This record gives sequence, C-alpha cells and structure tokens, in this order.
Amino acid sequence: MNVAFACPKCEHSVAAEFTPESRQVECPHCHVGLPVPPDSFQAGLLQRCLVCPSHELFIRKDFPQELGVGIVVAGFIASSVAWFFYLPILTFAILFLTALVDVVLYMLVGGVLVCYRCNAHYRGVSASDEHGNFNLETHERHRQQAARLAEYRQPEVTSVSS
Repeated sequence: MNVAFACPKCEHSVAAEFTPESRQVECPHCHVGLPVPPDSFQAGLLQRCLVCPSHELFIRKDFPQELGVGIVVAGFIASSVAWFFYLPILTFAILFLTALVDVVLYMLVGGVLVCYRCNAHYRGVSASDEHGNFNLETHERHRQQAARLAEYRQPEVTSVSS
C-alpha cells in the first residue's frame, strides 16, 4: 500500500509505502516522521487519514481527469467534423466508440481513497463501507475551513497615513 501526500513541514510531494503495522510515514526530503494514529486501521481497513486528523475520506477512480476530458473532447471534435461533411453514420460511430472507450477505461481502472482535508491519495488499500463517493458538501466544508484558517494566519496589513 502507498500514500501520496504533501509533507506538512517541507510541502514536497511524497509517495511512501506503509502497512497496517507501520508506526510512522516518513518524508524522504526533510525526514520528518508522521506518526500513524493507532485507530487508523480496523480489521485491516483504513478508517482515517494517516497524514492529518481527518476521518473523512472518499473513493474515486485512479485516472487522470485531464485525460478523460481529452478523450471526450477529441470524440466531440471528430464527430463534429464528420457531421460537417454530412457523414451521420461516421458521426455516431465516433460518438459510440468514444463512449465505449470511456466505459472500458472505467471498468479497468481501480479506485483510490482520497482525504477531503489534505488531499492525500491512498492506493492499494481496502476501503471500509463508510467511505463513499465524492460529496460536494463535505468538500466545500473542508475548503472553506482551509480558507478561513489561511485568512486567520495572514498578518494584518495596516496603512500609515501622513
């Protein structure tokens, strides 16, 4: 199993291996060790994030979204060109082929467990049933908390009038 995350100390991207028996996850850049909380695994299933204190994780496909959008856009452009040249059978064949490629990729690509709070990606782990698909409300709550925290940490700038 591995986890990809941004180190909280040096902010470098880290990909580290871990097991349910691991006691810490170490950053190879700054060598800071993040202790693995004892309640992280229950019955061999990941229950919480190893990098931050969050218990809110979601499952998504481990596939680059840019590539998926690129496939759809390429299919749309190719079918539009075929439609422009009055080739409706080719147009629908291109659209069908694009949809087929999308379905095949969806079936072949595995899942990844992602933390809402720190965006850590867990690959090769078994997820518990409590982790569902992406929830916009939960994501927005964490995004706004991070924005408020960043705003709170910024020093106030005062203007000097003469």
